[in-house]
This record gives sequence, C-alpha cells and structure tokens, in this order.
Amino acid sequence: MKRFILIFSILHLVLVTLGQSDSSKPDLSLSGYVDVFYGYDFNEPDIVRQPFLYHYNRHNTVNLNIGLIRLDVENEKYHGRIALQAGTYARDNYAAEPILYRPINEAYVGFTANKNGNLWIDAGIFSSHLGFESAIGVDNPTLSRSLAAESSPYFLSGVKMTHELNDKWTYSLIFSNGWQRIMRVPGNSMPSGGTQLVFTPSKKVLVNWSTFVTTEDPDSLRRMMYFNDFYMTLTWNEKWQTIIGMDYGLKQEAKGSNAFDNWYNASFITQYKINTFWASAIRIEYFNDHKNIIINTGSGNDFETVGVSMNIDRRIHNNIFWRTEVRTFLSTLANFSISNGFSTNNTTLLTSLALKL
Repeated sequence: MKRFILIFSILHLVLVTLGQSDSSKPDLSLSGYVDVFYGYDFNEPDIVRQPFLYHYNRHNTVNLNIGLIRLDVENEKYHGRIALQAGTYARDNYAAEPILYRPINEAYVGFTANKNGNLWIDAGIFSSHLGFESAIGVDNPTLSRSLAAESSPYFLSGVKMTHELNDKWTYSLIFSNGWQRIMRVPGNSMPSGGTQLVFTPSKKVLVNWSTFVTTEDPDSLRRMMYFNDFYMTLTWNEKWQTIIGMDYGLKQEAKGSNAFDNWYNASFITQYKINTFWASAIRIEYFNDHKNIIINTGSGNDFETVGVSMNIDRRIHNNIFWRTEVRTFLSTLANFSISNGFSTNNTTLLTSLALKL
C-alpha cells in the first residue's frame, strides 16, 4: 500500500508540474472500481474453476475479482493514465509477469502528433484493441466475459498510434511486446503488431475489425500466429442493444512450415434495459479450438463448446451494481473440470456486487 501511495504521489507531482508549464492546465481525475463476487460451479471442481476462465473463476468462495484505482490526466495536447489493481483477475492474467508488474492495470502517456489534435501516440501498458469487453465488469452487458474475451489479450504493452480520420472512421497501429505480455518471451527478439479499424456510420452502429500478428516462442522455435477479431454493436433504441462478434486465428505448426492450425469462435449478445434500475442480457457463443492452441483444459481432448448465459442486473444506487448470472457450457467431449476428472457440461451460478466511482 505504501508503494502505491508513493507512486500516485510522484505521478500527481509530475502532472501538476506539467500543467503549470503548459498554457492550458490538464484536468486530473481519480476514479475507482471494486468488484466482489461469489460463484458456485455445479461441477464442484477445486477452488480454482475452469482453467480457461480468468474472471470470476473461483468456486464456492467470496473473492475480489478486481479492485482498481486510477488516476487520469487530460489535456488537448497530451494525456496519461496510471491504474493499479488487485484481485483474482490480476493474479491470473498477470501470472507470467514479474511480481513488480502485476499490480499495474494500465500505465501510459500520450501526445497529439499533429495540429488538428486527431492523431495520438501512446506508449506504455494499455487496454487491448481486441474484443468488445473490458476488465471493468459493469461496462459489459453480461456479468462474465465471453470465451472470445477470455482467449484474447485484455492488455498490451508497447506503442499505439490512433488516427481519427473523421466522425465515422478511426484506425490504430499497435507495436507490442506480445500476446498479453508486459515482458517479451525470453529468447524472442521479434516484436508483435496489430491494427484496428473502427467504422461508426451512426450513433447506433459500430463496426470493428482488429488484427494481431505475434509469436509466443523463442527465436529458435518461432511459430507465427495471426489473429482476426471482428464485431458489430447495434443500439436499436434506448432499451435494446446487440453485439455480434467473430474471431479467427492461425498458428504455424512448426518454424518455417506452410501448415497452420486454426481456432475460431462466434458470439451473440443482446441486452434489454428494463428501466433505470434493471437490465438483462442473453449470450450465445461457440468456440472451436481443435488443436488446443489457445484453450487447453488439461483433459487431452479437443476443445469445442457451445455456451449459453443469462444475467439480470440491479442498479442499487448510481454507483452500486448487483448482477447475477447463470451460465452453461455443453460439449461432445469431456473438457470441464470436476472433482475427480472432466465432464461434457458445466453450469455456474455467479453473483457480483460492484462499486464504480
């Protein structure tokens, strides 16, 4: 805790100094998020639930999914953010990183690179451009994350250029250290890269196409991986919203080989806002990773599943959210952990109480 306070104190001093030296002072804002959950997995596995889930993945125990405190600076010429975290999300998603980096959710600085102020360069640790869901649960229509989100990066480390061409088209170029990595894989000298193209023809429609090229091997074993992420968000009216997403990935079978294995998934989510206080969402998804490239359950079987979930949300106060969800996975092969092996199905009851400031 003392380390976190020291970091925020130093950052605050730097930002205030920057503001005093600039003709237009920056806006500083401090925000926070706490998400506590209870999950009951009817397969009754050990405390850690299915190994391919990185949110709300503890069985029959109350736990902190994520606690987050964030400091933002905004100026017409530059901006920055540092966000520190704790909880099972941080523990599981940052398990491959040195201990020093695990409390860092985001830490980046950026500046405008042209007179129009529509071309930005950001560097540091930032949210991934892949997928339509974030680590902040209440910003997503469903309580748990889709398999598409759980099998692609939540964060990246590197440099990003974002250019807003007009009010309809925006594109980004990303130079990264790897597939959800702050530190590059030991022995790997090849950086990763990605793109994002966003089309918003109206306030009710958003179309996104993102790509990512990487290798998660040392140079001696280098197998290339190519990933495409596509989704569309449709806001029908004040009450109804629909998200349709599709991903497709390829991974080289061996270094220098022309043969590739693939994985793919599709998601459909629709949310209905009953009134100011109540909302509900239904999700249907399909995931196929027949070579266990991204998802390896430890069963030895190919991973293919259909998932269905339904949640109901209650906004208790402006900043407090209570959400409950039932989620089921069905598969022809035994891939879901139980206390003494694996099952062909998995049903979970989740409930979460969150505070967002």
